Amino acid sequence: MTASTSRGQEAEEVTWRDGKRYAWLLGLIIPTAPFIAWGLVSATGLGLFWWAGPILVFLLIPLIDVVVGTDAENPPDDLIDWLERDRYYRWVTYLYLPIQYVSLAVACWLWTTHPMSVADKIGLAVTVGIVAGIGINTAHELGHKKDELERWLSKIALAQSAYGHFFIEHNRGHHVRVATPEDPASSRFGETFWGFLPRSVSGSLKSGWSLEKARLARSNKGPWSLRNDVVNAWAMTLVLFAALVAVFGVSVLPYLVVQAVFGFSLLEAVNYLEHYGLRRQKEPSGRYERPAPRHSWNSNNVCTNVFLYHLQRHSDHHANPTRRYQALRHFEQAPQLPAGYASMIVCAYFPPVWRKVMDKRVLAHYGGDVTLANVNPRNRGRILARYGQAA
Repeated sequence: MTASTSRGQEAEEVTWRDGKRYAWLLGLIIPTAPFIAWGLVSATGLGLFWWAGPILVFLLIPLIDVVVGTDAENPPDDLIDWLERDRYYRWVTYLYLPIQYVSLAVACWLWTTHPMSVADKIGLAVTVGIVAGIGINTAHELGHKKDELERWLSKIALAQSAYGHFFIEHNRGHHVRVATPEDPASSRFGETFWGFLPRSVSGSLKSGWSLEKARLARSNKGPWSLRNDVVNAWAMTLVLFAALVAVFGVSVLPYLVVQAVFGFSLLEAVNYLEHYGLRRQKEPSGRYERPAPRHSWNSNNVCTNVFLYHLQRHSDHHANPTRRYQALRHFEQAPQLPAGYASMIVCAYFPPVWRKVMDKRVLAHYGGDVTLANVNPRNRGRILARYGQAA
């Protein structure tokens, strides 16, 4: 059913409009961050502004979240199909990629031709890493779709951060094992972000490779070929970095590495807060219960939702992985974060702050029974003893 073929739906369309329809274009500010940094430094002479990316994401967006507040409005159920068919929303995500790569090339040019200190170059690399990290979120939106073009665009977006295996592991690994101890991308109660980061990076890498190796083995093919979606994704990164080194010189390579590491670390920070401490329980059959809204932390802070394409409506995303961002819904029964993702990432960087803010919320979610949570096995005994449970 579409708006053009149903008078009844046309009438409802008149009474309901996506209040964020044109706000989604604000997400395209992020890939321009290197240009913003260059312009501010040129205008002020202050090298601080090479760090414009983290200033924007970790300071300005949280402040705007506070000012603008939240929005829990859902599209009417019978308009979701019509809303998903509106190609305007697709082009909003498509446009991220050309700006992303133009800004990367400009950053390489600045690193090699502009008078900058090493600290300034690192600041620009972190700003570029912000672009790459949120580019992974764009890849996440595109990679869940059935359209072959969008799936390839997802791999292209991932090339800058050298995280092409995310395309495989997230779709076929994380979505299957989410909120279980077996999922490397689901953080555990009592686990710090700095402990989660290497576990998730290495575990996701191993998982993505194993999934592709098993898929190819079913066709009697080995893993070392371009048929392997992990290999061809990594090949894109090698070609990209080699081309940039060939054009701008080997001096850009350290900064390409810095921006890639910061980029995928930003993605892992988001992974950390999305399912912290939440666990699907096992049924009598021994299988885990189906993912439900209670297994994802959500947020309706408008500004962060606009910049992350409704990623914070994470429960609906797990229930409907192919659903496009503009149609994702808020669930009242989903646990809610006290602030948007941008603010919560900053909390995650400081474990004492994170524990103070989030541990009580996990406990409240499980009615004080910490044994129902996904508890970090490394300090499980201490955690159970602290909260009055038998180890």
